[in-house]
Amino acid sequence: MTRTVLISGASIAGPALAFWLHRHGLRPLVVERGAAVRGGGYPIDVRAAAVDVVDRMGLLPAVRAAHVATRHTTIVDARGRRIARITPEDFTGSPEGRDVELPRGDLARLLHEHTRDDVEYLFDDAVTVLEQDADGVHVTFAHAEPRTVDLVVGADGLHSGVRALAFGPEARYRHDLGFAFAGFSVADRGGLDREVLVHNAPGRMAGCYALPGRNGLIGVLAFATPPGFVVDHRDVAAQRDTVAAAFEGGGWEVPRLVAAMRTADDFFFDTVSQIRMPAWSAGRVALVGDAAYAPALLSGQGTSLALVGAYVLAGELAAAVGGHTAAFAAYERLLRPFVERNQRLATSGGDALIPRSRTALWVRNRVLAALPHLGPLERLFTGRVDEAASSFPLPGHGAPVAARPPSPRDDG
Repeated sequence: MTRTVLISGASIAGPALAFWLHRHGLRPLVVERGAAVRGGGYPIDVRAAAVDVVDRMGLLPAVRAAHVATRHTTIVDARGRRIARITPEDFTGSPEGRDVELPRGDLARLLHEHTRDDVEYLFDDAVTVLEQDADGVHVTFAHAEPRTVDLVVGADGLHSGVRALAFGPEARYRHDLGFAFAGFSVADRGGLDREVLVHNAPGRMAGCYALPGRNGLIGVLAFATPPGFVVDHRDVAAQRDTVAAAFEGGGWEVPRLVAAMRTADDFFFDTVSQIRMPAWSAGRVALVGDAAYAPALLSGQGTSLALVGAYVLAGELAAAVGGHTAAFAAYERLLRPFVERNQRLATSGGDALIPRSRTALWVRNRVLAALPHLGPLERLFTGRVDEAASSFPLPGHGAPVAARPPSPRDDG
């Protein structure tokens, strides 16, 4: 009998998991709180093993077509004068041309389009109750009729509702790294093209991305937070006020960015946080992506972990002789070392991205200015991202889609 797997979340991990589950003969059902796949968003990276996952899905040409191809990041002072200029390869140590950077919404859209003909999606709905027994998981939704499914997977992000229902309050697992950030659209492009401008003051960072095919810019305002910092992730007005207060009196283009932040209809705000859990499953419920192991924005690996995690989880569910218990254990055993190595990338990254003191900021700027000229020595400062991203040998679950057409067996 084909097993039914309910997946909560239709951003990156959820549709990727749905693709692989369907490919392995299981029946995925995706529920998403939003009314549709959320577009837009800041650029995200698909790196190393995750590039291989996308390739095996048959999506790599489309993903590469959406590649942002950022030319450089320029660090400027309060008067807009250049302090340093670095390329993405200078920072990550990744081979040029291997990794892909694209808007988060573009990847979400591609994943949804690639799965919507084979996977049932329930938009504008959410899981409200989970009850497990020997027959499966009895699921109550906010709007749809209740269903009984074999398994449930939370792929619903940092503030996962499934995690709260099956594992307990978020506070048990969320570890804030001492920073918060806001992302939003800015109407005026300012003559920029495929580049990033960044300005720092102690404890603050303001920046803007210029993406191809986009009329305006993506603005980012990030700042250091004190211990115990809390803002309700549902109170958007309070979030805007908090960001504005943090950047009061800022130089460079900060006033213009704050004004755009105040009115942007795609405003997004959150703390820079990790999810660290002793186990990623409980009975018939498991977690994947940020819901289980958010590495934090500072790692640059959230999307890649989501893609690789979805691939591994689906493969283990298909392969496990002992059923879901053995599959969940194998998924965690294989992936946890990779997750923890990538999470460690973020534990010191914030101090380089947003130095808290004038002295630390001065030192950081001098290092960045010298970085492109260091030759082989640059590996002393960079390369940790690529080394961590490349440290997982992708299991051989499934053949590349491009290598053979789907067969009746693929449809379960």
